[in-house]
Amino acid sequence: MAVVPENRVLSFSVFKWSSYSSTYLPENILVDKPNDQSSRWSSESNYPPQYLMLKLERPSIVQSITFGKYEKTHVCNLKKFKVFGGMSEENMTELLSSGLKNDYNKETFTLKHKIDEQMFPCRFVKIVPLMSWGPSFNFSIWYIELHGIEEPDLVQPCLNWYSKYREQEAIRLCLKHFRQHNYTEAFESLQKKTRIALEHQMLTHLHDRLVLRGDFDACEELIDKAVKDGLFNQYISQQEYKPRWSQIIPKSNKGTASQEPSPEDMNSETNYSSNEDDNRPGMRGGHQMVIDVQTETVFLFGGWDGTQDLADFWAYSVQENQWVCISRDTEKESGPSARSCHKMCIDSQRRQIYTLGRYLDSSVRNSKSLKSDFYRYDVDANTWTLLSEDTSADGGPKLVFDHQMCMDSEKHMIYTFGGRILMCNGSVEDSRTSEPQFSGLYAFHCQAGTWSLLREDSCNAGPEDVQSRIGHCMLFHTRNRCLYVFGGQRSKTYLNDFFSYDVDGDHVEIISDGTKKDSGMVPMTGFTQRATIDPELNEIHVLSGLSKDKDKREENVRNSFWIYDIARNNWSCVYKNDQAVKENPSKALQEEEPCPRFAHQLVYDEMHKVHYLFGGNPGKSCSPKMRLDDFWSLKLCRPSKEYLLRHCRYLIRKYRFEEKAQSEPLNALKYLQNDLSLTVDHANPDETKEFQLLPSALFKSSSDFIPLGFSDVDQTYAQRTQLFDMLVNFFPDTMTPPKGNLVDLITL
Repeated sequence: MAVVPENRVLSFSVFKWSSYSSTYLPENILVDKPNDQSSRWSSESNYPPQYLMLKLERPSIVQSITFGKYEKTHVCNLKKFKVFGGMSEENMTELLSSGLKNDYNKETFTLKHKIDEQMFPCRFVKIVPLMSWGPSFNFSIWYIELHGIEEPDLVQPCLNWYSKYREQEAIRLCLKHFRQHNYTEAFESLQKKTRIALEHQMLTHLHDRLVLRGDFDACEELIDKAVKDGLFNQYISQQEYKPRWSQIIPKSNKGTASQEPSPEDMNSETNYSSNEDDNRPGMRGGHQMVIDVQTETVFLFGGWDGTQDLADFWAYSVQENQWVCISRDTEKESGPSARSCHKMCIDSQRRQIYTLGRYLDSSVRNSKSLKSDFYRYDVDANTWTLLSEDTSADGGPKLVFDHQMCMDSEKHMIYTFGGRILMCNGSVEDSRTSEPQFSGLYAFHCQAGTWSLLREDSCNAGPEDVQSRIGHCMLFHTRNRCLYVFGGQRSKTYLNDFFSYDVDGDHVEIISDGTKKDSGMVPMTGFTQRATIDPELNEIHVLSGLSKDKDKREENVRNSFWIYDIARNNWSCVYKNDQAVKENPSKALQEEEPCPRFAHQLVYDEMHKVHYLFGGNPGKSCSPKMRLDDFWSLKLCRPSKEYLLRHCRYLIRKYRFEEKAQSEPLNALKYLQNDLSLTVDHANPDETKEFQLLPSALFKSSSDFIPLGFSDVDQTYAQRTQLFDMLVNFFPDTMTPPKGNLVDLITL
């Protein structure tokens, strides 16, 4: 087997440029001259079509593209662009859609270069600018490098495969068209001649039973087998989540559900506490929670109740549906003092909880109070241990608040990042600058009890620099061993960037610099957003909190829930609640979903796929001291196998009924009542309405049943083909006919 060489720089020439371009100096983009203002390709305007067409010396596997830049930021840099590639100018595939940062550092992007894990070659590469950093300015490209494989011995097999692949897909499109329109002789002749399979044998069998024979019972059996064999799993994984909130009413110590506060109590200025028998934590914000997924236990410590910091420590058992107070005052039990805006993390393997940091009002800050204490709680022994009186003296962070902390149980390490450093009143360090100071990225080696500084806070835009902040999210992915950091606030600036840090390779990767205009497709910039991670599903979940305009806090306390698919590099919003808390909130709304809030806490049980939310600040200007003590679970639901099996049966029986209705109205009516009705989801209003309208099919003429585009095809065959195509959508792409249609390739 040949050894694949390292990706290397490919030779190319500027083959064609936009008709609107005013400059054509090919050597300018082939030589990197970052200090030469004139060394660039520049368009005359920012109107389409603008593009550069690069022609490679020979067909190559183009794996990545590098853009050089001017030595300073520049308004003509490409904020958005696309890259296309192909063997000809007329037939090109999108290889990349991205944008450049407005700085002086080179940027390299991976290009799509595989289909079904097989590399494909390109001879032409087309760069299409879409937006410059100065909205009304033209486009400039300063320097380009293409990297990949150009050795003929390696490229030629890929070229042969690509040609064969295109020929095969063309034949499959023809086969699909012939079979859809019942051109049986043409279909069989082409298949016999080419021996190319249109689809997986199981789907051919399904087509035979459903479309050709009309054996609906056998069709249902095949779908049942497909579901049991897990063939619908890929479809399920691609469906959007639907959130399902449930308010948790924990049992009291006496074994009954606790009494919920009335709307009048919720609206009062006084902190309402429903724990008359001390059966659960009271109202608070700025508290901390962690979850032990092995025992399904949520731990809660501290917070601010609107008047004072708290030092109580609680455990909630999911299985028992009950809170237990571990300690009313941890300080009296050799533990941490009352605090808020601290952070906790849990080592589920060793059943230990760590807590670091806190907020102190400026009136009580002195050299003694500003020591950064660091504690560990042993769950089994029910004991606190002071690991450090002052982490700053031990090489760790200074006293901080609103930072983030993550546990790496495998390597027995803790990572802490960001947070604002607290200063003494009138200190020399504080008087030198009015700008707040932020803590960097630290690692704590639990076994050795030592700290190490991994990254200092930096304002630079270097590839390995990190910008510290408060109120951000940081999560540890146990499988790819990366920290993920999103959002937060720095001074008066809200950040919307997103980056990862490889803890083993000591490497920072910018996922998004937060400057793109498509802000609707990422979580809104905000403060105190909460995030969780599911390494198995390779997903990050973000629940937003307080949004940009803090002067209009009540109007801007909004909650939305976002999912980030790490593999696909894609955000999706699954939940929004923009409704501000009313003066008299309705009980019905409270029971349906939590009211918008910030300074809340959210934890995630990745084993059972459940989130837990407690407390927070509803941001009511009329009741500034008000805090919440409601407790919620959130499940993100996708269609289950059982749901899809029922839905497929419903589709099959609905079409079977419509077929019967044309020839056997009485039997069709009985079938509707006895068989079809069993498969209807009566909780789904759309499906229920559709079912209620089905009897009207008994009075339709036969021409009403012919699907659009099938007027020249046998009516029954057309109906069954349409049903077959609907069922095929649930199967994996590797089993199905090609997605396109032959007629769509015809242009007028």
